[in-house]
Amino acid sequence: MSARTATVERNTLETQITVSVNLDGTGVFSCVTGLPFLDHMLEQVARHGLIDLDINAKGDLHIDAHHTVEDLGITLGMAIDQAVGDKKGLTRYGSAYVPLDEALSRVVMDFSGRPGLFNHVKYTRGRIGGFDVDLFDEFFRGFVNHAKLTLHIDNLSGKNAHHQAETVFKAFGRALRMALSADERMAGMMPSTKGSL
Repeated sequence: MSARTATVERNTLETQITVSVNLDGTGVFSCVTGLPFLDHMLEQVARHGLIDLDINAKGDLHIDAHHTVEDLGITLGMAIDQAVGDKKGLTRYGSAYVPLDEALSRVVMDFSGRPGLFNHVKYTRGRIGGFDVDLFDEFFRGFVNHAKLTLHIDNLSGKNAHHQAETVFKAFGRALRMALSADERMAGMMPSTKGSL
């Protein structure tokens, strides 16, 4: 596979976002969103996915975090879609279970070209460090619609909302690492009987 990198800029009246990714990185992470807990979660994706991420996001946080979180999901999805390329030789599927103390989450994905989000997380409280947990759904929905994958997220247990969220994002990173890895036996071939994804 050739270098799998991309930089995407998305500018609207609500947000200005730049995302750079290297899918074959070492987990190098730089992120400024104005949302510290979201930054913490995105660092989990970089570290556990071994994806280099450089994110700069400015949004209308004086109104609400919604636009920034959703548009960041969109922009990250676009960057990963560009970096993946034609998907020849791609493992395509990824899954991970990640525990953190009492919390356990499972994330399963398919870079199928068919966007779909099935997010089953019942957080034990509505805010974590000032971050509205409803916005995680907006982030992942924006992501799947633009990375063009099917994503299943299940929190299987957890009492601490911080732990619940962290297991989700760590598992998301690990599943990305698996799905985006090169399959040597599939080299040069499309991982689909359709011949395209």
